[in-house]
Amino acid sequence: MSEITRVPLQPVAKGSVGKIWLGVIAAVVLGSGVAYATRYQGIEIETIKAGAGASPTKSDVALINYVGRLASGKEFDRGERAVLPLETVIPGFSEGLGKMQKGGKYVLEIPAEKGYGAEEKRNPQTGEVVIPANSDLVFEIELIDYKSAAELEQQRMMLEQMQQMQGGAGGASAPGGAPMPPMPGGPAGAPQP
Repeated sequence: MSEITRVPLQPVAKGSVGKIWLGVIAAVVLGSGVAYATRYQGIEIETIKAGAGASPTKSDVALINYVGRLASGKEFDRGERAVLPLETVIPGFSEGLGKMQKGGKYVLEIPAEKGYGAEEKRNPQTGEVVIPANSDLVFEIELIDYKSAAELEQQRMMLEQMQQMQGGAGGASAPGGAPMPPMPGGPAGAPQP
C-alpha cells in the first residue's frame, strides 16, 4: 500500500478574489488593445457590380465616375467621367483601383494612413476644411475604362496627325467623332482622390 501525503489548502485572504478578477480584466483589456493596434490597416473594397477583364496598374490612366465621402457620410468630392492618372492620386485610391475591373461598381474604404494622413485639405477659395486630418475616406467608384499612358500618348499623336491632315480644322474629338474625355484637374479647389 502506498501512503498519500495530504497537504492542507490555505484559506484565501480577504480581497484576493477581487485582485484575481482585476488581473483577469487587465489581461483581457491589454490583449484587446494589442489586437486593435495590430489590426489590418489596409483598404477595403466592396463589389456592388463585378467588372470584367484585367485591372489597371499604377502607370495607367483611369476614366471613372466617383463620389468621395468622409466616414461620417459627408460628401467632399464628386466626379463624372473623371480622367485620373493612378500615379497622381492618394495611395489608397491607386491601390483600390488596381483591384477593380472595367465596368464594375465598387465601394472603396481608405484608412487615413493611406489617404491624406495627418494633413487636412482645405477649399482654397473659402478656407473651409473639406477633409479633416486623420480622416478615413469612402469612395463609390464606377470604373468605366482605363488605358496605359503610352496608349493615350499614341492616341493623342494620331489625333494631332488627323487634325494636321485636315488642315487643323475642327475641335478636339476622338477618332469617330466622339468628344475627348475631360483632362485631369476637375473643379477648382476640389481635392484629387
